[in-house]
Amino acid sequence: MKKREQWGSRLGLILAVAGNAVGLGNFLRFPVQAAQNGGGSFMIPYFIFFLLLGIPLMWIEWGIGRYGGKYNHGSTPGMFNLLWKNSAAKYLGALGLVISMSIMIYYTYIESWTLAFSFFSLNQTYFGLASHESMRGFLYSFQGKETSDFFTTLWPAYACMIITFCLNFWILYKGVSKGIERLAIIAMPLLFIFGSVLAIRVIFLGTPDSSIPENSVANGFSFIWNLNFDLIGEPKVWLAAAGQIFFTLSLGMGAIHVYASYLKPKDDIVSSGLSTATINEVAEVGLGGSIAIPAAAAFFGVTLTTQIASAGAFDLGFVSMPLIFEKIPLGFLFGTLWFLLLFLAGITSSVAMGQPFIAFLEDEFGYSRKKATLILAGIVLVAIQFVIFFFDKGFLDEMDYWAGTFGLVVFALVETILFMWVFGSKKAWDEMNEGGDFRIPQIFLFIMKYVTPVILLGIMLWWLVQDAIPILLLSNVESDKVPYIWGARALMIIITIIILFMIKRAWMKKAQANS
Repeated sequence: MKKREQWGSRLGLILAVAGNAVGLGNFLRFPVQAAQNGGGSFMIPYFIFFLLLGIPLMWIEWGIGRYGGKYNHGSTPGMFNLLWKNSAAKYLGALGLVISMSIMIYYTYIESWTLAFSFFSLNQTYFGLASHESMRGFLYSFQGKETSDFFTTLWPAYACMIITFCLNFWILYKGVSKGIERLAIIAMPLLFIFGSVLAIRVIFLGTPDSSIPENSVANGFSFIWNLNFDLIGEPKVWLAAAGQIFFTLSLGMGAIHVYASYLKPKDDIVSSGLSTATINEVAEVGLGGSIAIPAAAAFFGVTLTTQIASAGAFDLGFVSMPLIFEKIPLGFLFGTLWFLLLFLAGITSSVAMGQPFIAFLEDEFGYSRKKATLILAGIVLVAIQFVIFFFDKGFLDEMDYWAGTFGLVVFALVETILFMWVFGSKKAWDEMNEGGDFRIPQIFLFIMKYVTPVILLGIMLWWLVQDAIPILLLSNVESDKVPYIWGARALMIIITIIILFMIKRAWMKKAQANS
């Protein structure tokens, strides 16, 4: 059996896993969730779930990943098969491959928008558009959702997708240490530099229009951090906070598992896992919370900013922020930095989503890195066509819900039960602490075994009743979109069937080789 790859350095590993976690959700989704859920009121459950869900699941996934790597398994089918000596275990692990691949398919397209808008900012393409309606029309015509004079064809968006696609798979082709790790070492410092420059610029915006003193950066920060206890008792606020923790730490996707599998058997995962979570929180709360919302509050006021946020992350990031850049000196430069920041956050996450399937083909079928990368590239390239050309029909949103929202919680619940209950909490605890620079505080054993799975089950049941069932039954879906929604579901079902078949084939080959 060929020797598996390893990380070149501990710093590279930490930056790579942090790059996986620090994604578009840190700078687009987080401020929107905060704005939609009462600002400071959102932050209380957010930090509670960070301690009860985020940190425990981070250590659990690092523990499962390193344990799997000891036995040459870099993907969750093989890892789950180790945790549970049952023929069904490896098929439960298929979730880690289906979710990561599905997310990569549509995430790559969203990521390409940031590359396009960095060019539009540098070239001042959208400068002169003065209202949210006109800027929204610019974005929608680029995406193909509307027909306008801005873009009469999808080819600009398609060309940016191809560039983004090629960059992703070139990095994946180069491998773990020479591709993913080198990307992280370059991209993560740049990301923090760009983010810091933008945050400082936002702070110095002050009150742009002295005739409207309530429109200020200070009020934007106050909105995020001042508590509104009236909303603390709202279940939707707590649910939104829990959901954001999954997005922000990239939990339940199978990516952390594969990164951890390239560790040496006694490499520390306690402080490394904590370090990556901390880096992510600095990026999200420190930078993500200091750019979009305060800037929008300074120019549009807190009330309008909340309304803008209710329209979604894309409206805040791709509509409001460009309007702000038009209004400030050197706005084209700050706009370029903003969208390059998003692109760097996106690409460090998207390559992480591609690695689980590549590792599966390498470890379970013995394929070369080149062959495994080309197979994944072919699948993504075919599937992404549906996302692009049926974007206006809700194709992307449907995939995002089942793979990028509901699926994450299901997978996290499965892995927690397998590791802490089936594999055994004592063995799991010893595995996580082995080689650690310090031991995990004992209270987390209780949290991981009891609190985390109960919270996960509660979230899953809540989403199942409140969202999943209505979405499954296509409630309130326009009739012309129904076939495309079913098409998105069919695509994910096909991906699932293919992966299940490949898992069966891989284990049959192993059985034959050992007989």
